[in-house]
Amino acid sequence: MRIALGCDHAAVEMKHHIEDHLKKRGIETVNFTPIVDEENHDYPVYARKAAIAVKTGACDFGILICGTGVGMAMAANKIEGIRAASCSEAYTAKLAKEHNNANILCIGARVVGLEVAKMIVDVWLDAEFLGGRHARRVGLIEGNED
Repeated sequence: MRIALGCDHAAVEMKHHIEDHLKKRGIETVNFTPIVDEENHDYPVYARKAAIAVKTGACDFGILICGTGVGMAMAANKIEGIRAASCSEAYTAKLAKEHNNANILCIGARVVGLEVAKMIVDVWLDAEFLGGRHARRVGLIEGNED
């Protein structure tokens, strides 16, 4: 599994920890954030790059982290085929994958602590899309894309 991983300036530290956590799980990461941590990172740039990697299949899923998770989700969802969900707790993350087939998880570094973020990541990664009536609804979402 390959995960597109990106963040803005507010989430560099959490991104490093999540990246290490993913590697411990045996998951390869592709970094879509500049190496220079002191730089002011504009989240839409990195959300777009990561979302395109997911859309094209270069990465299986994406995890994006900014101050709230909301900006990254909004930016990523502009890319056709992306279903990014901003999650602040594990239950929503689980259902985002099971019911909405979320292919990008967004987390707020200023909203949740590191251990909660790791739990959110684990629950989301371990969940599977349930299909059925949810597949029809995801199809309706995709039908709204321009």
